[in-house]
Amino acid sequence: MKINRILILILIIFANGIYAQSVRSLVNKGVDEYEQNKYYDAEVNFKKGIEKDPGNFNSHFNLGDAQYKQGKLEDARKSFQNSIAKTENNELRSKAYHNIGNSYLQENKFKESIEAYKNALKLNPNDDDTKYNLSYALKMMQQQQNQKQQQQNQNQNQDKEQKEKKENKDQQKDQNKDKQDQQDPNEKKDKGEQDDQQNQPKPEENKISKEEAERILNALKNNEQDLQNKLRKHEGKKVKTDKDW
Repeated sequence: MKINRILILILIIFANGIYAQSVRSLVNKGVDEYEQNKYYDAEVNFKKGIEKDPGNFNSHFNLGDAQYKQGKLEDARKSFQNSIAKTENNELRSKAYHNIGNSYLQENKFKESIEAYKNALKLNPNDDDTKYNLSYALKMMQQQQNQKQQQQNQNQNQDKEQKEKKENKDQQKDQNKDKQDQQDPNEKKDKGEQDDQQNQPKPEENKISKEEAERILNALKNNEQDLQNKLRKHEGKKVKTDKDW
């Protein structure tokens, strides 16, 4: 019985060794592929390592790096968060927070990145890379806020200008209306009559034919001749003046 127990213990240790070696092999293979820029293949092997050993920090952390390189930023953050829960080493946890901050920085989520960098520095206050990234994120967030404020001010100025233009236009319309209302009624009447007269059709000029004109002219000549004859019949002697010179 004692021998059997020893044999079983040896087999367990051997199996654990093979199992651990298998996880390390997957992780190491993933690292090699990562260094060759084969990020998708590396992701596959890191996931396989996690399936075999869910508590392995390196598998989760390296998976986050492979996903980050592929632009899978949300997935990368989840992997880094998982890695933090798999270790008590503050330096390793600080690196995970640092990478979380970088993923947020890629999306211009400066507030979130700043929070992640601060968490990293709490665990490792001497990390110069994290200090630099934190400083950069703070600067970018300030610029973002300034641009947002400038845009708001510009929108407010545009709204104010449009409102003033509308008020001036309405005021001008009211002034024109008041001016029309205050106009002399007689002037309005005269103006209306003038407009009516202007709108009335102009009478056509009298036109006569050539024959009609000749007939009228002959009639006038005949009347004049008759008048001369009558005057000669009634003409008397000439009257002398009072004095001769």
